[in-house]
Amino acid sequence: MIVFSINEETMSQTKFIVRKVAVLGAGVMGAQIAAHLVNAKVPTVLFDLPAKEGDKNGIAKKAIEALKKQKPSPLASRDAVNHIQPANYDDHLHLLKDCDLVIEAIAERMDWKTDLYKKVAPHLGEHTIFATNTSGLSINALADSLSGELKPRFCGVHFFNPPRYMHLVEIIPCKGSDAAILDNLERFLVTTLGKGVVRAKDTPNFVANRIGVYSMLATIANAEKFGIRFDVVDDLTGPRLGRPKSATFRTADVVGLDTFAHVVKTMQDTLPEDPWHSLYKSPEWLQKLIAAGALGAKTKVGIYKKEGKQMFVLDPAKGDYVGAGEKGDDGVKEILKNPDIGARFKALRESSHPQAQFLWACFRDVFHYIGVHLADIANSARDVDFAIRWGFGWTTGPFETWQAAGWQQVAKWVDEDIKAGKALSSAPLPAWVLEADRGGVHFAEGSYNPAGNALEGRSSLDVYARQLAPAKVLGEKTVELGETVYENEGVRAFTTGDDVLVVSFKSKAHAIGPAVLDGLNAALDIAEDRFKGLVIWQTEEPFSVGADLQSMLPAFMTGDWEAIEAMIRRFQQTSLRMRYSQVPTVAATQGYVFGGGCEIALHCDRVVGALESYVGLVEVGVGLLPGGGGCKEFALRASQEARGDILAALKDYFMNIATAKVATSALEAQELGFFKKSDMVVFNAYELLYVAKQQALAMAESGYRPPMKVKSFPVAGRAGAASIKGQLVNMLEGNFISKHDFFIASQIADVMTGGDVEAGTEVNEQWILDLERKAFMTLLQNAKTQDRIANMLTTGKPLRN
Repeated sequence: MIVFSINEETMSQTKFIVRKVAVLGAGVMGAQIAAHLVNAKVPTVLFDLPAKEGDKNGIAKKAIEALKKQKPSPLASRDAVNHIQPANYDDHLHLLKDCDLVIEAIAERMDWKTDLYKKVAPHLGEHTIFATNTSGLSINALADSLSGELKPRFCGVHFFNPPRYMHLVEIIPCKGSDAAILDNLERFLVTTLGKGVVRAKDTPNFVANRIGVYSMLATIANAEKFGIRFDVVDDLTGPRLGRPKSATFRTADVVGLDTFAHVVKTMQDTLPEDPWHSLYKSPEWLQKLIAAGALGAKTKVGIYKKEGKQMFVLDPAKGDYVGAGEKGDDGVKEILKNPDIGARFKALRESSHPQAQFLWACFRDVFHYIGVHLADIANSARDVDFAIRWGFGWTTGPFETWQAAGWQQVAKWVDEDIKAGKALSSAPLPAWVLEADRGGVHFAEGSYNPAGNALEGRSSLDVYARQLAPAKVLGEKTVELGETVYENEGVRAFTTGDDVLVVSFKSKAHAIGPAVLDGLNAALDIAEDRFKGLVIWQTEEPFSVGADLQSMLPAFMTGDWEAIEAMIRRFQQTSLRMRYSQVPTVAATQGYVFGGGCEIALHCDRVVGALESYVGLVEVGVGLLPGGGGCKEFALRASQEARGDILAALKDYFMNIATAKVATSALEAQELGFFKKSDMVVFNAYELLYVAKQQALAMAESGYRPPMKVKSFPVAGRAGAASIKGQLVNMLEGNFISKHDFFIASQIADVMTGGDVEAGTEVNEQWILDLERKAFMTLLQNAKTQDRIANMLTTGKPLRN
């Protein structure tokens, strides 16, 4: 990663290059931060104490080995872990001088951290950035232990767990932090590591943990007040409120009850004057669980525990576990479905049902808290909303929710409840909250900062120019990106004025049906006529869940097989058009890249994939095989990669399709052959469109010509198919697959080996496409496949029959 900084004395640009990073502390967070650094191809040295016995690097090595077994994997590729170098403080401190960034991530003890700083400081390079990954300790207090020379290069850099997947990183300056250093660090975090950065003030637990943990404490307190079971709380406070499935109590289990209690203790110890101080304590039931070693997911027992197939949840009143699975009241859940947020809050507030009262109280108490504390903990309301969205997985931030519900009315309700003694604190709302003309905190000009009584605009740091469609908060000025060139029911094609046509799908989950295929072909016509390149990019995840089975349903129900076959043929022709277009085609992927979406990407000249692209040809889940050119493409690639043995080159590609193998990152997609080694992996999904367009333009400017059509290529033939089927028989007899799985896999084998021909026979792409389409139709008309499709359409889950 290279960024530029300005030397104020010379006004010349100097490069800031991160060649190597050191992480101090090989605990859970330290090791996973190291893992994400090497995901991004940043060589990393992982330090820990010297082991008392055996290899002195034993502690660090054990942590590195553990990374390989964790789920979800902190590693985005198989080989990344090999670039973490284990080290210990006795023998390897000299390695620090070559590190451009050193991140301390040891236990949350001020004395331990400052002792370590004294040990490592003399070994740091002259320009090394030194950062602490503390989740809540005072950055200024830590900085006080540093020399005046090092202090300007010191700050907090708070990753969220797990570091690979959580978008948020908080940067917390100390009083002496150099502004240029902070900017360089932010550039590195945003583009190289793909993070969303919030600059936080040096207050206990900073922004996200301060508000997120308070929200959990308020939920716990209100659950006790209104007598709501923990499993009911989780049913009500998860996706129904736009929050993660883990909701409240499951989230505490996932985070670790000891970790949660530690963050609470930090608030208790460091915020004695806070109006909510009495709330900053771990409930007695939580303390008992921790004392018993029931720490949540990491110990397999916490607030929840599983015995066999039965799930249990703690009942604090009984002091024991009870069967889990109770749900919220249907009437209350019906209120939550109202799209009018203001009406939703009004109904909850006026309802006499304890669960409705509980939900209103949870919202009210968070609104009360952020209103009082905004000026103390964040630089603007935008930072609060992004911190909670990116750090706690809320779909909408708390200020956004308040503003969407009607700022004035909600403020009035909160004020009334405070005065009536219903809130968790008697602290009055600040005057700015109750201003008669206040319509909210987010506006086109910026987001409100009460400390300066002004609107804060977006960061002007150059790295954000790469985000053509950045994350937005409610109330910001939003205009449709680019100028629409073409639009139908399936797609919108637009340009931002740089000779690249961008196509976005409009269908649900970006499924590919007739309107999308028509739109893609129309866009290709326009791009070839007027533009230098074409990029397929979606305004939000996923890239595509595949073919639109729902659109086939009418023809499927009436048995109009000819209509379905015509659509499959159209899909195949569109894939070939992507491959042989007169302008370069680029797929910009993120999220699910499944089935037909994967086939479209396979046929583009280049893929620019967000790291978190989950890629696979998963059609066997509905009893089918890839019908849009996926089987053909893998057969072609195998023949091109074969060194005399086509079958050997084909087998891994076959297994990808037959087992519905899904790559769990864009890097793994390259390893499995879904993406080419020459394809690009982008760590920040908000930079996808920028990079994809640059790739299209670069190909165009270098004199792009479409690849020559493949006249013929050799296939493995019937002998190759027989070899594959022999292995399938063993799997069938071992009950690893069903008879219908065997039938589907046999069809895939026949297609990918070229059908009933001799090994080495030369065929062309259309030959395989015809086989693919015929096998697709054969499977579609099979009763067991039809059962799988029906089950997927009705339940959203695959059926194994």
